Amino acid sequence: MAETPPRPGMQAEPAHTRPLDGITVLALEHVISAPFCTRQLADLGARVIKIERPGGGDQARGYDQRVRGLSSHFVWTNRSKESLTLDVKHPQADGILQRLLERSDVLVQNLAPGAAARMGLSFDALHARFPKLIVCDISGYGDDGERPGPFRDKKAYDLLIQSEAGFLSITGTPEDPAKAGASIADIAAGMYAYSSILAALIQRGRTGRGCRLDVSMLEAMAEWMSFPLYYAYEGAEPPPRAGAAHATIYPYGPFTAGDGKVVMLGLQNEREWKLFCERVLQQPALTGDERFASNTKRVQARAALRALILEVFATLTAEQIVERLEAAQIANARVNGMHEVWQHAQLHARQRFTEVQTPAGPVAALWPPALPASFAPRMDAVPAVGEHTDALLAELAFDRDTIAGFHRSGVV
Repeated sequence: MAETPPRPGMQAEPAHTRPLDGITVLALEHVISAPFCTRQLADLGARVIKIERPGGGDQARGYDQRVRGLSSHFVWTNRSKESLTLDVKHPQADGILQRLLERSDVLVQNLAPGAAARMGLSFDALHARFPKLIVCDISGYGDDGERPGPFRDKKAYDLLIQSEAGFLSITGTPEDPAKAGASIADIAAGMYAYSSILAALIQRGRTGRGCRLDVSMLEAMAEWMSFPLYYAYEGAEPPPRAGAAHATIYPYGPFTAGDGKVVMLGLQNEREWKLFCERVLQQPALTGDERFASNTKRVQARAALRALILEVFATLTAEQIVERLEAAQIANARVNGMHEVWQHAQLHARQRFTEVQTPAGPVAALWPPALPASFAPRMDAVPAVGEHTDALLAELAFDRDTIAGFHRSGVV
């Protein structure tokens, strides 16, 4: 395993000081939610053994070829893992899985609903034999046997969950709904799985016993939707779709300057509204205009207020507008594309980019956010399909002839 170089500003310390060193995670995972969860566990030092289908591996490997011939999704969510190919439906696969489970602290799976249970990998089936094992099941709609719900067996892709959770109803323009450009339902589920596993490991340290975690993409997104849910409480009008503008705060969103460039700005309170009128629009009389006397009124009169703002901005370049906003301490931002983010001055000033190895050579990678300076996260290679199969099987005490037989019979 390659040593990760110290992050900028941190003291180099032995790798064994990572919080999850010594923790082994067995991952029956694919695509985004579970892989994102387990990659973050690996960042903290956990050993993640990823089970992949013999041949093609995780289907996310084939989504695109944008990273030197590798999939952007896969490179993002699978560094620092060991890849073991295994046909989990093969009669001989169970013996391998049982040996892996004997060495595992956490089992994470996001197979189809019921699939893990049919393979004998449910928490109930495993708990007696592996009482310290934490089992995290990630699914679209929840897979609790006692409370399955009518949607348990529905297929659940990110866009479908965004739709079911009401996200599309508040995102987009008044004419057309829009999905998020990133896989936020998968990301939300992965984040809740990650944080719940960390909590379960703390609990196990106190009780000595593992537990089951049932993470639902729908429930994760419903939690993220709590603001619009409460905004529409007891039948109240829900937030309208407002494009890139804020649906319930105004002015807060994109405005076009006289040079055709777009400036993003946001006001949060009446003090900022007064400064905006006086120093940015240079129309102090607007602070006494009853149409705009509160945020609620400004939202109701957004069309009239937008016209006034654009009339002023049409006489200025984007740079001049930003200068006025900065002088007034009004929050603002550029509308960056992906190429601008790769070159973002703040990210580079804080040295947030490093490199990880892949089967196609080194590629740029972001350091994980929110890590303390006392340890370096693991930033090891993205594995090739089955790269660690033989080494792992040997570690599990299978001899060379048995491993060769596994290959011949298609188990691995």
